Amino acid sequence: MEMILIGLLFLLVSPILCVAGLILVYIVITKNYIHFVARIFQEKPLFIIPRGDVSAACDSIRFPTSGGLMLQGCYFKTTFPRKGVILFGLEFSSNRFSSISYCEWLVTAGYDVFIYEPRNQGDSDKQPDYEPLHWITQYEVDDTKSAIAYLKTRPDADPNGIGFFGISKGAAAGLYVGADDPYILCSVSDGVFGTYTTMVPFMRQWICIYSKRAAIHTILPYWFFGKLALDAINIAEKERAGNAKFLHLESKIRKMTNPWLMIHGVLDTYIKPEMARTLFKMCNSPKKLWVVPGARHNMAIQVAPEEYKNRVLSFFDSYLASSSSVKLPSKQMEAVVSNSK
Repeated sequence: MEMILIGLLFLLVSPILCVAGLILVYIVITKNYIHFVARIFQEKPLFIIPRGDVSAACDSIRFPTSGGLMLQGCYFKTTFPRKGVILFGLEFSSNRFSSISYCEWLVTAGYDVFIYEPRNQGDSDKQPDYEPLHWITQYEVDDTKSAIAYLKTRPDADPNGIGFFGISKGAAAGLYVGADDPYILCSVSDGVFGTYTTMVPFMRQWICIYSKRAAIHTILPYWFFGKLALDAINIAEKERAGNAKFLHLESKIRKMTNPWLMIHGVLDTYIKPEMARTLFKMCNSPKKLWVVPGARHNMAIQVAPEEYKNRVLSFFDSYLASSSSVKLPSKQMEAVVSNSK
């Protein structure tokens, strides 16, 4: 009988001790290490930023966005019977001409393509109190919405809607907006990432760098690191000027209804493939994942150029060119992993 009572007492006390232990660990990490995480979160990765040929022939466009700023864009008109219009979202810090290799074959295939530079990027106006990072904020989302609003005002606007094609940070902003805007009929992303699903897997690595008690970090639950990540992001927001709020693509991905083609490199060390798959699994819309062997971050088009073009073009032909009559599949497309030849 005494052993039974001891067992029951243990069962009652154990959850309390676990919670108390987690709280203690949380307090220790928050006090000693969270500022390191907030600092790392704000460090810019060492990207090779593409610029592109400024002599590319396109219609130069200036259009307004929030805060009284003007954004720069370029509109490529196809000379063939038009299949649709595609909005292109740039990767972090690149200019509008860097995307020519992504777009010229789409124009030749019968699509108009509009490329825009968000604030503080390329020739768009600068917001003096805002220094962009590779994470999306409300400002990139505002600029994406403004680009869509511009397309709707054109005399040749497509009343049925547009497609979206984005790289890395530009892809995140477009998917974030597209989840709420039915005017975006379908989306292609390359190297896209969410804030939460990128931060949390790196949390163990970052904290272990600064803590000698690495073993305890391996047994802490995922949500525990998620809470620490959100705390670090809140600290970063308070430290930075411009009142920027870092947004979480994950919350929008769950709401997506339009078809999505996600492209990601197997050798991406910035946004690891398992991070991309976690984000991909959150989406319940018709979707397809192409993980490209041998490709690093944003390098899939260099590794498998012909297959890249064929896959993207086939996707837009299926879900954009026939937008007036196409009916979305009743069940979700299966994720696929390609072995490029």
